Amino acid sequence: MERKMLKFGILGTGMASDFHAISVNELDGAELLGVCDINLERAEAFAKKHGGKVYQSLEEMLADGELDAVSVCTPSGYHAEAVIASARAGKHIVCEKPLAISTSDVDRIIDACRESSVKLTVMSQFRFSADIKKAHDIVQSGVLGKLVMCDLYMKYWRDPSYYASSNWRGTKAIDGGAALINQGFHGVDLFLYIVGNAKVRASVAKASYHSIEAEDVAVALLSFDNGAEGVIEASTCAYPGFARRMEIIGTKGHLILTEGSIERLFVDGETLIDNKSIASATSSDPMAMPYDNHKAQYQNFINAVNGKEELLVTAEESRKALKIIEDVYRLNGVK
Repeated sequence: MERKMLKFGILGTGMASDFHAISVNELDGAELLGVCDINLERAEAFAKKHGGKVYQSLEEMLADGELDAVSVCTPSGYHAEAVIASARAGKHIVCEKPLAISTSDVDRIIDACRESSVKLTVMSQFRFSADIKKAHDIVQSGVLGKLVMCDLYMKYWRDPSYYASSNWRGTKAIDGGAALINQGFHGVDLFLYIVGNAKVRASVAKASYHSIEAEDVAVALLSFDNGAEGVIEASTCAYPGFARRMEIIGTKGHLILTEGSIERLFVDGETLIDNKSIASATSSDPMAMPYDNHKAQYQNFINAVNGKEELLVTAEESRKALKIIEDVYRLNGVK
């Protein structure tokens, strides 16, 4: 198959959209064709900053015969209909996490993409981190022995102004929730990728500090298919914010990850990795992260569209994390 230059349109100019535009502009196989936002001034400022033309609506964007792919960067509750419309227009899709705010909408999306034979990837850029891949391989190799305890801690801080600055953050209808589905989605996705599938046994999710409809604290008890037990803890009111941490403990050793880096690996009585100098600013600032992994995921997407490799993050894979989060809310009675 001949390599094709993919021309992208970005829908939405919110917090994550800059990472998408930079990735597209810096890759040889991609071109930023244009941008669309309900706020025309923001769209024009975005186009001035990153290039491309301004579309007045999603319908206008999808009608552009030059357009090959749409990057959906709108608030979460608007993802499903935008992705389905893009698929039905024959456009390939990159969608910000979460793909939708319910698994039933994800299933509709999967059907629409299959019927239109378009590619879809959901942003999970941290899966392209070298240490995350290494952690996955270590755990799946069995060198830690039988896994017994697997825990995920995401104790972040978001100032009240973070929620007050938007009419959708922290709402059930548009954000889908708060600390877990928004700030915590990447962590849950990586947790399942590394450890394996799980079921939620019990949960608590509530607003403890922020004046929001959804949760700023969530705790869940999990049982993994491999026999391990564990917890997920997520918060946006843990001042001043702590780095995401995973503890994976087996009968022959343990693996500890801080953010996207392996902090400690201990196997058969020997410490193989010991790195305590890891820090992360994203625990208090969601924009404080590099975009190299975004570029890597975009490159995988471009290659997949061109038939050069398989997609590494599919809708089906992303659905697993959403199902866990959905069950946390359901068992708690949040939604």
